[in-house]
Amino acid sequence: MLGPIFMRELVTVPRRSGHYGSRAAVVGLLGILGITTWQATIGFTRDATLGEAAAFGILLFQIIAFVQLLLTLFFAALSAASAVSQEKDRRTFILLLLTDMRDYEIVVGKLLGALLPITVQLLVTAPVLAMLLLLGGIDPEQVVQAVLVLGAAAAASGSLGGLVALWRERTFQALALSVLFLVLYVCVAQGVGVVGPLLVGGMDWTVVRAWFDPFAAMQSVLEPPPGGWAGLAPSYGFVVVMLGWCVVLNGVGIWKLRKWNPSGEPIMQRETPTVEETDESIELEKRAKAHAAPGLIRAVWKNPILWREIRTLAYGRRPLLVKVAFAVVLTLIMYFAVSELNRPGGRPGFVAAYGLVPLTILSLLLVSAQAVTSITSERDGGALDILLVTDVSPREFIFGKLLGVVYNTKEYLIPPLLVAGFYAIRGALTKTTPGANSVEALTENFGPLLALLGSLAVLLGFAMVLGLHVSLRITNSRLAIVNTLGTIFFLSVGTLISIYLIVINGGSFGNQWFSFVSFLVLGIGGLLYVLSADRPSQALTVASVLCPLAMFYCAVNILIAKPGTDESADPLSPVLVLCGAFGVAIAAMLVPLLSEFDVALGRTTMLADE
Repeated sequence: MLGPIFMRELVTVPRRSGHYGSRAAVVGLLGILGITTWQATIGFTRDATLGEAAAFGILLFQIIAFVQLLLTLFFAALSAASAVSQEKDRRTFILLLLTDMRDYEIVVGKLLGALLPITVQLLVTAPVLAMLLLLGGIDPEQVVQAVLVLGAAAAASGSLGGLVALWRERTFQALALSVLFLVLYVCVAQGVGVVGPLLVGGMDWTVVRAWFDPFAAMQSVLEPPPGGWAGLAPSYGFVVVMLGWCVVLNGVGIWKLRKWNPSGEPIMQRETPTVEETDESIELEKRAKAHAAPGLIRAVWKNPILWREIRTLAYGRRPLLVKVAFAVVLTLIMYFAVSELNRPGGRPGFVAAYGLVPLTILSLLLVSAQAVTSITSERDGGALDILLVTDVSPREFIFGKLLGVVYNTKEYLIPPLLVAGFYAIRGALTKTTPGANSVEALTENFGPLLALLGSLAVLLGFAMVLGLHVSLRITNSRLAIVNTLGTIFFLSVGTLISIYLIVINGGSFGNQWFSFVSFLVLGIGGLLYVLSADRPSQALTVASVLCPLAMFYCAVNILIAKPGTDESADPLSPVLVLCGAFGVAIAAMLVPLLSEFDVALGRTTMLADE
C-alpha cells in the first residue's frame, strides 16, 4: 500500500554505514546527559534518598523529553524537505512522475522514507525513558504519552517540510521556508493561550493550547495536575490534531503534486516545417534567431560566479517569500523580547538573550543553508563539474560563492546586528546606571556592543565557510546538508544545555567537570568528523578542538564570572577566545580551498604526496 519508494527506504536504511553508530551515539549522549544531571542535582559524594532519586528521575525525564522534541521537530522537517528537494535538483523527480505510481505513493512514500531514521531514533529513546520508571515519580502513562507526542510531532513536522519541498523548486527555499514556517507555527500556537481568553471566556485555553503547541503538550505530560486530568489528557488531543494536520498537509501535496511539478522546466516547442529559402544567409539568420536566448544580452562581470549568484534566479523564483516569512518570525520574536524587557518588576537576568539567542540561531541556520545549497544545487544539476573545468580560478569560485551568500542572505545577517544595537541603547548588555538615558546607556554598553558585534560577525562567517567546506567535500547532497545544519544546531543546543545545567546547579560546575568534559569530547569528535573525516589535516583537528572549548568558555564566563549578580566578566576575554577559535576554523577550511583547490576537494593527491 505504501509504494516502492517507502519499501526501498525500509530495506536500505539498515544497510547504511552510520545506522548503528547513530543509534549508539544517541544512547551514549542520553547516558552522559543523565550523569551530568545527577552530578548537578545530587552528586557522587553521598547516597541519594528515595525522594531525591524520584526528583532526579522527573528532572531527567523532562530534559530528555524536551531535547528530543526540539531535535525531532527540526530534523523531521529538514529530512523530509531535503528528500524531495534532492530529487528535484537531480531532475529525477520528473522520472517519478512518469512512472505508474499513484500520487499518494510518491508523496507518502517520500515522507515515510525520510522519517524512517528519525523513527528509529525515537524507538531507541523510548526504552531509556521507560528505565526512568525505576527511580519513581513517573507514571508509565507519561512515558507512553511522551512517545506519542514525539511521534506525532515528527509526522506533522515532516509533512510540513515535504509539502514545502513539493511546492518550491529550489533546495534553499524549501529548507528555509520549512524552518521558518515551523517557528511561525510554534509562535502562533503559543499565542493561542494569550489571545484565546481575550476572545472567548469560560474555556480552559491552557488545554486548547496544548492541542496545537508541541512544547505545551509535552509540558502537560511532564507536569500533570495532582488529581489527574478530568477528561482526556491534552497529549492525546495533540496527537489527534497533529494527525489531522498530517492528513491536510499530505492531502494538499497529493492534490497539487502534478500542478506544482515540474516547475521551471523549459517548454520545448515542436519544430514546424519551414519553407525552403533560396538565400542561404536568410536561412542561417533564421536558425540563429530560433536558437538564441530570448531577452536582452546582459554583460557578465569579471567574476562570472558572483554575477550568477547575484543577477540570476540561481535559487528559485519569488525569493521574496522567504524574506517575508523571516520578517514575520522576526516580528514575533522581537515582540516577545521587548515585552520581557519592559516587564514590570525589573529586568530579568540576561534579558538580551530573549531576543538575540533565537534570532542568532535562526540566522546561522539560514546562512549555512544558503551556503551549502549553493554547492549542492550545482552538483545535483550537473553544473559543478563543468564549472571546475573552466578557467575560473579557485579565488573567483570561492569568493564568488561567499559574496553571493552574503548578498542573498543580507536580510538574515543584518537583523541580529541591529537587535544587538537596540539592546545596547536600552542598556541591556550591562548593568546600566538607573535613570540613564539612551545616550548614556549606549556609552556604557559600547564595549560589550563591539564585542557582541564582532562575535556575531565571526559566527556568521563560520557558518558560510562551513557550508562551502562540507558541501565540497561530501558528494552526497542530503548528507552535506544534514551535516552542515546539524553542526550549527548542535553547537547552539549543546551550549544551551550546558548553560541550563549550570543554572540548575546554582552557577557552579566544580562537581560536574567530568560530565562537561564528556560533552566537550562528544562535541570535538562530532566537529572533527564533519570537518575532516575523509581528508584530515592538523589545522582542522586543532579547529575541531578549539571551537567547542571556546563556546563552553564563553558560556561559563557569562554565567558564573560574577556569582550572585546579573553581570558577567569583562567581554574582552570571551570575544578574543571565540573569535580566535572560530577564526582558526575559518582559516583551516578556507586556505586549502584557495591554495590547493584540487587537493582540498580530493580530486588529486599529487601535491599532498609531494
